[in-house]
Amino acid sequence: MNDIKKKKRRHLGRGLESLLGPITKIAVQDQPPTDALTAPKFPPDKDLQKSIRHVLIDSIKPNPYQPRTTWNDEELRELADSIRTNGVIQPILVRETEAGFEVIAGQRRLRAARLTGLEYIPALVRDAGEQEMLELALVENIHRADLNPIERASAYQNYITTFSLTQTEAADRLGEDRSVVANYLRLLDLPQDIKQMLIDRTLTMGHARSILSLPTDELRRKLANRALAGRLSVREVERLVRRALTGSVEPKLSSGQKSAHIADLEKRLQDILGTKVTINARKKGHRGKIIIDFYSLDEFDRLTEKMGLTPVENV
Repeated sequence: MNDIKKKKRRHLGRGLESLLGPITKIAVQDQPPTDALTAPKFPPDKDLQKSIRHVLIDSIKPNPYQPRTTWNDEELRELADSIRTNGVIQPILVRETEAGFEVIAGQRRLRAARLTGLEYIPALVRDAGEQEMLELALVENIHRADLNPIERASAYQNYITTFSLTQTEAADRLGEDRSVVANYLRLLDLPQDIKQMLIDRTLTMGHARSILSLPTDELRRKLANRALAGRLSVREVERLVRRALTGSVEPKLSSGQKSAHIADLEKRLQDILGTKVTINARKKGHRGKIIIDFYSLDEFDRLTEKMGLTPVENV
């Protein structure tokens, strides 16, 4: 678990560093040291101090590239209560425009501050172009649990389309694995009613990835509604998908056609891959074929990832 957390930290660091430049740790002291030996050996960052201002909240407009489209009112109220008690601990990030300011990152803090009736909010003002506006807003959100899966998928798609990037280029700039970006983009192929379930968080990303393996929207809707009504786990949905793809939970075997050993291997491979697998062995059993069925390009990509292969990217 610790290794996983360390990997995530490196990802986040790489994503922010690619946007903001090298990241250095700055020791902050509330009072100047009395001991000359412990005094800092570097001058204060005057440019950083000048960029931190108390900005009139009414002069700040939303980030036009903000990936989040839905807001949890209860969470905003809780954050507003915290701001009333402790103030705004972390400044928001804004850029200055002719009409005032635009939020780069910190939209939740700004909304919560408005709820408290504050007139001013601490803000770090920096120059940022259109691409950097979108990148910073994405980086702030995707490494937290704030975006629902469809918001995140739409943000990736908007980023790729707006700046003519491949999935690999977008993933590198954001410090993500390409497979993560690809899996979210697949969600946009779901019917709108299933997307709404993801927005409402009544279905999870795990449910959606399994449902995407089905070849038609009609089958996807049926399974999504069944999962929702029965509160099925991801594992249960995976089993139903395998049943739909293979036609039966048990392999269809005729007496004398295949040995119990071959039939068992077929069943185990089907359970692992989540699709129909056929083993055609010759009489002596030293040669044969393994046939793995797939029913869409998304299904093919899923199978190649399952087998540790990198799918070919469509660009």
